Amino acid sequence: MTATASPSEVLRQFVQLMGKGPDLAVVDLVTTDAVFELPYLTPGVPPQQPGREAFLTHLQRGAAIQRFDAVDHVEVYGTSDPELAVAEYRLHGEVLATGKRYTLDSVMFARVRGGLITWSRVYTNPLDGAVAFGAVDRLLGALRPAAE
Repeated sequence: MTATASPSEVLRQFVQLMGKGPDLAVVDLVTTDAVFELPYLTPGVPPQQPGREAFLTHLQRGAAIQRFDAVDHVEVYGTSDPELAVAEYRLHGEVLATGKRYTLDSVMFARVRGGLITWSRVYTNPLDGAVAFGAVDRLLGALRPAAE
């Protein structure tokens, strides 16, 4: 019988698979009802819906506009909570429409039960994504107060 992977091991595998495209095998590391939180999305990008199928759709839509080809600076930490792990990493990618290269420094918190991710929250710098995808004006517009 194989022992269930620790939260840190699952999170490390998840990050490595994300850095390869992402490899759609990453979907096998999440529960059917997993919750994904992305607090700093570029304005206009819809929030991630819960569940494995929604996550797969999110990855497929992302693969149509960007490709990750490397991940580095990976550090994964366990916590005093036996289900929670934290990863710091840098994804390297390319915007497919323009060929523009970019990097995303990220921090991911993940809750893992039975070797599968049940919840995650990923923090990235929204300016990095806005610059890569030509959405700086949209980001700045979202930060300005509405005219009265």
